Amino acid sequence: MDQPVKRYGQSTLHDDFRRMRETSRAKPAPKLRERLDRLARLRAAVSENESRFEQAISADFGHRCATETAIAESLLVLGEIKHASKNLKKWMAPRRVATALQFVPARNRLIPQPLGVIGIIAPWNYPLQLTLAPAVGALAAGNRVMIKPSELVPRFSELLKEVISARFAIDELVVTGIDSDIAQAFASLPFDHLIFTGSTRVGRLVAEAAGRNLTPITLELGGKSPAIVDRSADLAKAAQRIAYGKLLNAGQTCIAPDYALVPRERVQDFADKVDAGMRRMFGTNPDNDDYTSIISDAHYARLESLVSDASAKGARIIQSAKPDHPDWKSRRKFPPTLVLGATHEMTIMQEEIFGPLLPVVGYEDASETISYINERDRPLALYWFGNNDAARDQVLTRTVSGGVTVNDCLFHFTQINQPMGGVGASGSGAYHGEWGFNALSKLKPVFYRSPFNRLGDLYPPYGGKIARLQKLLRFMS
Repeated sequence: MDQPVKRYGQSTLHDDFRRMRETSRAKPAPKLRERLDRLARLRAAVSENESRFEQAISADFGHRCATETAIAESLLVLGEIKHASKNLKKWMAPRRVATALQFVPARNRLIPQPLGVIGIIAPWNYPLQLTLAPAVGALAAGNRVMIKPSELVPRFSELLKEVISARFAIDELVVTGIDSDIAQAFASLPFDHLIFTGSTRVGRLVAEAAGRNLTPITLELGGKSPAIVDRSADLAKAAQRIAYGKLLNAGQTCIAPDYALVPRERVQDFADKVDAGMRRMFGTNPDNDDYTSIISDAHYARLESLVSDASAKGARIIQSAKPDHPDWKSRRKFPPTLVLGATHEMTIMQEEIFGPLLPVVGYEDASETISYINERDRPLALYWFGNNDAARDQVLTRTVSGGVTVNDCLFHFTQINQPMGGVGASGSGAYHGEWGFNALSKLKPVFYRSPFNRLGDLYPPYGGKIARLQKLLRFMS
């Protein structure tokens, strides 16, 4: 089962893809027991190496809270595997589809069929979960999978390659190298489906490369996900939950609340409560093990630039410490930051933040929040806080986003029976549970003709019989 140890260059990439493609065509439909076995081996790869993955990810980040890795990565992946294994037999079964009356007693069936070879280009922010969760759906659907991890998490990538190669044949599941030449070549391979999770900017490049092969693609991107605080909201609860959603993984979460829309007269009260919640959960000491580091010096410098730009353009900055303080900067821990009076002229309101900075924008009328959101790219997530059902439903009806959590943040992502995906600039396609199985299967429609059907009357020579049949079909249409 072990894969040979070798340097992973472009020639190896193409060899592995060719081998997988040939095998997928020669053995296109793995049985239930084969798929369950692959899922079981993937589960073992994760569960037997949880602590090693935690250590590798933490080393790549500089410091990653072990509890966050367990809750937001390992446990979610294990849950996906358990759910898929439990339901796989049902998912694989042919599905009954109604037959139009004029074709009775024929029958229709929808038959799930593996696509072939699935490519996954994974991000760095949740490297285990966002790498293996889509792989679960791909393996459950009977596909073979190639994974290209992020170059920003080299220790994790090497460990993942080690544990996967020990349990999977090279034509089942393979982890590639992370060098830049691999990244560029990977998206250009003629996969049967490609999944990319990352920034909108890189997503456009990946989609362009995949489009040359007409490769179907699932894009899980990001954007500026708003948190709306309605006047009917419990401000203390909303502030606490937004603070948690923003600071999980130090804000390096694609569905983190990017900015808050708050009634203008409550902005200061809200900011005070968020600041207090941030301090209560994560303290004011950079040594706090619960608070995660920023992934790289370049990302840290970008966050500093966002704050400096906002301050220079009139925003009021609330921080427990200065980000250039040696105790924080040496650990690459960026102090939780509130930006009051944020305007669209500030860079922080033009780009996805991807860090522990929360701009707060005041509004007068609730309709302003809907207009504000609709004037911008459609977000990956939207959060609404309040107790006014009519106001809530107005937002749900008049805005379009990838997903929504009401009166909390992030948790729509954890619902395994719901799809996870973006819309517009925040992505396309979806996965999770059966949604992932369906996305990575060809749901093939099959029509079984009955010997008692009169379809033969459609054949020439037409004559009077076709006129009678046309009359019947028109009546039934």
